[in-house]
Amino acid sequence: MNLGNPIAKGNTAKIYLSENKIVKVFYDFLPDTESIKEANKQKYAYSCGLPVPKILDVTKINGKQAIIMEYIKGEILGELMFKDKEQAEYYLNISVDMQLEIHSIIPNSIESMYDKLYSQIETVNKLDKRQKSYLLKKMESITYENRLCHGDFHLFNLIKTDEQVVVIDWVDSSAGDIRADIYRTYLLYSQISSELADMYLRLYCEKSDLLKSDIFQWAPIIAGARLSEGVSSENSERLLKIIDYYCPF
Repeated sequence: MNLGNPIAKGNTAKIYLSENKIVKVFYDFLPDTESIKEANKQKYAYSCGLPVPKILDVTKINGKQAIIMEYIKGEILGELMFKDKEQAEYYLNISVDMQLEIHSIIPNSIESMYDKLYSQIETVNKLDKRQKSYLLKKMESITYENRLCHGDFHLFNLIKTDEQVVVIDWVDSSAGDIRADIYRTYLLYSQISSELADMYLRLYCEKSDLLKSDIFQWAPIIAGARLSEGVSSENSERLLKIIDYYCPF
């Protein structure tokens, strides 16, 4: 099957637009269950009534795992913001409203955030046993009510159509603490711009009455888990500094 050239490339897959559908073709190094795992998470979000692309099929294309889903025609909020940075707060407001909607859902059948973060931290080579033990014990000490968390929520995973804003890329979604999900978004923005990150956090706290200090208790844990992802654009020294700042080593 000839899909032509990809329209996007990520850490786990290449994205194609074919016959007015999105085809996500996964890289070979991933487990054989990766496509069905991601598809099931996206199906769950869709079943909650959230604006999410509909999954059409989970299959194999040229021997590779693939998900075929609905094509959402629109503009990516992140690209709109970078075209007109003076509108940053406007687009962040839209995104926070959507994230609040996601966080209002009490999930019943999706991966546990605790299990996901625990597994990620355990695999990080840049952390020693003492550091890992501290992060895991800190995570165990935080109490919260499970809510639906996207896990990679930012303006580049939001598509603005004529009718609504659609949320894509649900592979990292889980049932967990919304404060961890908020800090994850803050961490991603702070890689680009501290001003953008602070604006996002201010807006979320204003709309939710959450305290920055409550959100930041997750800082070393989320930074530690982020180290496991091996993202080329991320600075591991930055993440280690965050961990060192919050942890009494």
